[in-house]
Amino acid sequence: MQKKQVSRYSRHIILEEIGEIGQKLLRESTVAVVGCGALGNVIANHLVRAGIGRLRIIDRDLVELDNLQRQILFDEQDVGSPKSLAAQKKLENVNSEVEIEGVVKDLNPNNAEKILGDVNLILDGTDNMETRYLVNDVCVKKNIPWVYGGAVSTYGMSMNIVPQDTACLVCAFPYLPRAGSLPTCDTVGVLNTVPSIIASIQTTEALKILMKKEYNKELIVYDVWNHDFKNIKLKRNSQCKCCTDRNFEYLSAKKSERTTVLCGRNSVQIIPALESDIDLQHLAARLKKVGNVKLSPVHLVFETKEAAINIFKDGRAIVKGTDNETQARTIYAKYIGN
Repeated sequence: MQKKQVSRYSRHIILEEIGEIGQKLLRESTVAVVGCGALGNVIANHLVRAGIGRLRIIDRDLVELDNLQRQILFDEQDVGSPKSLAAQKKLENVNSEVEIEGVVKDLNPNNAEKILGDVNLILDGTDNMETRYLVNDVCVKKNIPWVYGGAVSTYGMSMNIVPQDTACLVCAFPYLPRAGSLPTCDTVGVLNTVPSIIASIQTTEALKILMKKEYNKELIVYDVWNHDFKNIKLKRNSQCKCCTDRNFEYLSAKKSERTTVLCGRNSVQIIPALESDIDLQHLAARLKKVGNVKLSPVHLVFETKEAAINIFKDGRAIVKGTDNETQARTIYAKYIGN
């Protein structure tokens, strides 16, 4: 008597919440993960093991040694490799049935619709607020659901954004935060369990949406250290410039970050999307924890082994030691934010 072959997804299929129909819907879905850092690692891992049909992983960065503390798909041999390709290689060995595409690109207004426009759902694994507003524009315009997520220090948050049904990112956060106003993992740290928890919440909600199940419509905020879990109710803004007026400012590049290579100086100038005065003293206090800081009334000089940055009061910065605009943007987002 032949032994019955066990399905790879048998533990999903016997779940009342999923079943044969739900697993089939997952198999027929195409999902994009924007950013393959700590959140993106966990999200991509869960999706591939869950049996998603096609997965596109978009990331502009290379694996660094300090990523290994929390980015679970990578090991020491991956240091220096493009994150999206390293993740693709690992995950292809996990589930050969899933079509995985690693995209080594900087998502921007010129390519966002092309990269994201044909998927069924998008998950946020980025650490950059401007990129999130860009994703929001694409999703509202194309009627694509997406799951916002963020993790820093000992807490994180997640929110489902389903066009025409829930609040969009602009409804919840109408204005792009000023440069340097938000903490980043590189300036305040991140407990390595936080991204796994938040990404697992994101992925669970994504599976619900793909399987046409009831999903959460609140902003979830969780501090794992203090075990503080909050659900914040959000409503669509009837005057939202994005999902009501369909004014896609970030997609049309009206508010996009600008970068310029400074000729002969091996430096890149970055002008943030929102040009406004920043609190240099507050920023200096955060950056002193991870590098050398010199502060004047009009600008701040920050130096680490990785980079040297001149940051001006209006948010403008000059990243020294590189003429690569993508690398300069990565350094800026890493230490200044946005």
